This record gives sequence, structure tokens and C-alpha cells, in this order.
Amino acid sequence: MRGRTEIAARFADTVLRRLITRRFVEVRDEARVKTALQRVIIENLEAEEALDADARRLLQEHARDIREKGLDYRQLLTRAKEKLARDRGFIL
Repeated sequence: MRGRTEIAARFADTVLRRLITRRFVEVRDEARVKTALQRVIIENLEAEEALDADARRLLQEHARDIREKGLDYRQLLTRAKEKLARDRGFIL
């Protein structure tokens, strides 16, 4: 996905610049480090998208109950995502 790659590239560039500026790291090959950061960010975005899809699927299975009881879908979605994230060791 082009958008995800562009977002990851901008994040990676910003993170790398801040780390270098604040002298947290010394980098010999900035392109290589930026590529590694970008890969990690893309993996994280993909994991978050999968988590969101799983939470929506879970709620879809209980859609009738949610409608019948008049529950707040957005609140349930947030709770489902938080629980799935906790179970998977993922920090939102």
C-alpha cells in the first residue's frame, strides 16, 4: 500500500533525525537505519490493522445482540481492540 509506505517513510525519517539531533545514536549508514525503521513501522501498522479487523469481526459475530441490547458499538469496538491488544502483547 502506497500510503502506508509513505507514512512509514516520514515517521522513520522524523525518528531518525530526532535520535541523531539529540545524540541518542551515532549512525554511519542513515539509509540503512531509515529502511530498518520503516520496516518496523510498517509491520506495526499492519499488526494494528489486523487487530482492528479482528475486533470488528468479533463484534460482527454478536451484531444481533449488540443491536437488541442497544449497546454502543464504538465503545465495544474500543474495548475489544484493547483486549485483543493486551492478549497479543501489542501496545496501542
